Amino acid sequence: MTFMPPSRPYHHGDLRAALLTSAERTLREKGVAALSLRELARDIGVSHAAPGRHFKDKQALLDALALSGYDRLQRTLNAADDPAAPLEPRVSALARAYLTFAVDHPELLELMFARKHDPQSSVPTAEVIDASLGSFTRLVADAQARGEIIEGDPERLTLVAAASIHGLAALIAGCALPAHEALAGLDEHVHHVLHGLKPR
Repeated sequence: MTFMPPSRPYHHGDLRAALLTSAERTLREKGVAALSLRELARDIGVSHAAPGRHFKDKQALLDALALSGYDRLQRTLNAADDPAAPLEPRVSALARAYLTFAVDHPELLELMFARKHDPQSSVPTAEVIDASLGSFTRLVADAQARGEIIEGDPERLTLVAAASIHGLAALIAGCALPAHEALAGLDEHVHHVLHGLKPR
């Protein structure tokens, strides 16, 4: 009598969430090139066809990972934001939340921005970006209404500040700046962003 090996289960509870969790772990440990639906299925113990119920291909998986990242970043920034706080501490709190997210999830953040600019990506760019990073633009617009920030296009002014904070994240990811140093000096960094470097 021949015994057939047990087949892998097709269902896995919340399969989609399990696939995304496994995919993010692979992304962090091995990079985006190592991601494959078949390997993820093997990793979480389901049939190789099961991931197809949620992701038609690797690109769909990457898009879903990026969307998940933007959603988590939005929740992180929302939790850090206090609209009633004075401008500088409010900016510092948001900057710290963003930088901490970038330090904790550098590969995911890189994927998020890569999917944003990929013409084949199905990520609804404007909506997810506005929902997460839009908190900075709203902060600038609020501060302009109170006379705390110069007049001008809030999105352009936000770009100046956001590029500076994201630049810190890039320096950390490139091992040019230790994360603890960037976080320790973040309040001073934000002060210079808001007040400029020209003697007053």
